[in-house]
Amino acid sequence: MQLFLDSADMSEIKRADDWGVIDGITTNPSLAAEQDRPFDKLVAEICDLVEGPVSAEVVATEYDQIMQEARQLDDISEHIVVKVPLIKQGLKAVDELSDEGIETNVTLNFQANQGLLAMKAGATYLSPFIGRLDDRGQQGLQLVEQLTQIKHNYGFETDILAASIRHPDHVLQCSLIGADVATLPFEVLESLYDHPLTDSGLAGFLEDWEESGLEI
Repeated sequence: MQLFLDSADMSEIKRADDWGVIDGITTNPSLAAEQDRPFDKLVAEICDLVEGPVSAEVVATEYDQIMQEARQLDDISEHIVVKVPLIKQGLKAVDELSDEGIETNVTLNFQANQGLLAMKAGATYLSPFIGRLDDRGQQGLQLVEQLTQIKHNYGFETDILAASIRHPDHVLQCSLIGADVATLPFEVLESLYDHPLTDSGLAGFLEDWEESGLEI
């Protein structure tokens, strides 16, 4: 399973990229707005740093405007994946963008039937929002499982990209289900490293080594 960082914060992106474990970046209008800088320049800087897909989202909701924004985003870098909302006009655009060779990430997926339509439209990635479903008392992971099954049933090439991940267990369960990608906030990515037994075990090894007086 690939791991993407869900962020538009360059300091977070640089730290995560330095760890060598992320395969790409996802952003959205809310994350980008927090950075208070021109969006195209921010996205270009991310693409220059990260050797992998960088999802950047359109803000239009009508077909012609979605297509215009998508082509502008695509011109920024070969790494760009255009995020498009899962609405009628959005999927119409995804179908055309797929024909033009522009990769897409269909976002805001909350039920399997929506996902089926996005796969049929030719989405490169499909983003089910796990955490937001959990917040409403539904099972977000069940959606990932359903979409993964649909993909394999019919041989769709769309990658299932689990989004709105809230904690490490979401990552584990997505990997067991067989999601292609999980996109994580920085704090969740960082928490994957942590376990108290790792810390205590390392401390014990180092203490024993120091007491031994040996040298490498």
